[in-house]
Amino acid sequence: MNDDIQIVPEQVSVLVVDDLAIVRLSLQRILAKAGYRVREAEDVPSALAVLNEDTIDLILCDIQMPGASGLDLVRAIQDRIPDTSVVMVSSMDGAETAIECLQEGAFGYVLKPYQPREILVQVNSALRRRMLEIAYRDREAQLAQKVREQTVEIRNSREEIALRLIAASEHRDNETGMHVRRIGLYAAEMARLLGWDPDRVDTIQAAAPMHDIGKIGVPDSILQKPSSLTEDEWVTMKRHTSMGATILKGSAVPFIQMGARIAIGHHEKWDGTGYPKGLKGEAIPLEARITALVDVYDAVSNRRHYKEPWPEDRVVALIEQGSGMHFDPHLVGLFLTHLDRFRAILLANPDETHDEDPGI
Repeated sequence: MNDDIQIVPEQVSVLVVDDLAIVRLSLQRILAKAGYRVREAEDVPSALAVLNEDTIDLILCDIQMPGASGLDLVRAIQDRIPDTSVVMVSSMDGAETAIECLQEGAFGYVLKPYQPREILVQVNSALRRRMLEIAYRDREAQLAQKVREQTVEIRNSREEIALRLIAASEHRDNETGMHVRRIGLYAAEMARLLGWDPDRVDTIQAAAPMHDIGKIGVPDSILQKPSSLTEDEWVTMKRHTSMGATILKGSAVPFIQMGARIAIGHHEKWDGTGYPKGLKGEAIPLEARITALVDVYDAVSNRRHYKEPWPEDRVVALIEQGSGMHFDPHLVGLFLTHLDRFRAILLANPDETHDEDPGI
């Protein structure tokens, strides 16, 4: 790595800080002869002024100066390190002083009286370290950007897989693509309110739209029946929950695993009167409880072939009435407290057509 770094002195700006003019002149001559561009300052305030008006790659700074010390300068430019590296120059021959300088962020330490070669070696070493740290920081930033891009790609892939899995059942049922997309967005918003980590939020956003995938196994005569279902037909219809879980079970993919739990659990009710297992309270998977609530909200808030969308006050009344019976009361509280967020999702993702049939 070090062999790849080439220092071009003519492109490097060095600031010499020392209260003694003779020292500044000596260092200026050494550096200028090597090709470096040099500026000077007699104390810390004037050094900070130079740093504010010019780009400085390296500072050669005395430790002991009237007023603020060289260490004070290092502390004052902590936010610039490693963009500006610092080499301390001092007549104080002590290990503790050198260690303190390095701990505060200095890249090197030179004792007076110094030899020109020693100055140039320390300057070269500090500049190489500076360039390495900047290169490392840039690589870290590039890697972080790549991770962000890959995360977006994975998120989009998960959503596409989910929507493609649902597509077949959409053609047989009359639910819209926007309905299932909204379910994912609502569920993700609820997950954020619950404090889930970003990856788990993305997982439920991809998984919740698959809640009714089991309807692909329900006969058209039942699924598309315009009139009320008979008792036997209801039994068949209710099987879409277990059918959905069967379609999705056995996957090693987390969002499909969650989709299986949602598929079989989204018609369970908090009071135990739901189906297919009659689970009660927290025995129902949380992701299924979330989907149950947002699915009902979306179903009654949108137009269907047999009804107009309900006004919001009627929707809220239904959800409040279902709290502790149909829905998890904690989720209901969160939902209604932050209703504006869910309303925004509803309004931003309207149905594309108006001849849909409701989900069961």
